[in-house]
Amino acid sequence: MSLPSSKLLQLALKAAEDKKAMNVVALDLRNISPISDYFVICHGNSDIQVQAIATEVRKVVHEAGGVIRGIEGMDSARWVLMDLGDVVVHVFHRDEREYYNIERLWSDAKVVETV
Repeated sequence: MSLPSSKLLQLALKAAEDKKAMNVVALDLRNISPISDYFVICHGNSDIQVQAIATEVRKVVHEAGGVIRGIEGMDSARWVLMDLGDVVVHVFHRDEREYYNIERLWSDAKVVETV
């Protein structure tokens, strides 16, 4: 079953918030890129928190009937990339988020929601 991108976005945001993710930002890419409808970007302050955030996103999306197309970076927990189809979730370790600063790279995107 395929969930609408707006539902996936809300699930990812709620899961990140539930695990106390820091500086959660959602970017609307619909008029900018064919890659995805939305990016969710957040960070944790430790490897364990990064893994907990990603695990919670995976759990809530699965429970809602969504499909996780791919997850990269869980072992190192420095930058976990989760492909939910129309939503891509980036869970960074704090240091990597500052270094890569992907919000700047996608600065043309409208911020949908911050938590």
